[in-house]
Amino acid sequence: MRHMRSLVLFLTLMAVPFGAASADTGKDDGQKIIRNGEQASIKGPASCFTGNVRIDPLYPANNAMRSSGGVTFEPGARSNWHVHPVGQVLIVTAGLGLTQEWGKPVQIIRPGDVVICPVGVKHWHGAAPNSSMTHISICEEKEPGKVVQWLEPVTDAQYDAR
Repeated sequence: MRHMRSLVLFLTLMAVPFGAASADTGKDDGQKIIRNGEQASIKGPASCFTGNVRIDPLYPANNAMRSSGGVTFEPGARSNWHVHPVGQVLIVTAGLGLTQEWGKPVQIIRPGDVVICPVGVKHWHGAAPNSSMTHISICEEKEPGKVVQWLEPVTDAQYDAR
């Protein structure tokens, strides 16, 4: 049951802009500080990821902020192939990772690297075989509930082709 709740929360986070569930009164209440650990982490579901993946929302969404949070991939873990209707930006914050665009070679990504995934480009990203990797994912929805289209898993042969 806990896994199902995590899956529902993950899919909600990936399909709905962060904070869309919160009330937007239009009133500016000023800055808000969200303390480290206030946002619950969830396990990335096996339907979207291979290996151990943790999704850490950085902040609750609101109707004006339509971006995502942080994702940590344990060594060898990776996303499925996927596309974004408005594109995606990844900011690598820790570890050593890999990313690949369909039909192109696997690329190594390191802390401080910024990966820009264009609109509709099939790609995957994850950790290197012997290192975890954390990135901040920034992506927006084009239509309500349309942030990502998950595709097939990355095979071991595709992952190892570096």
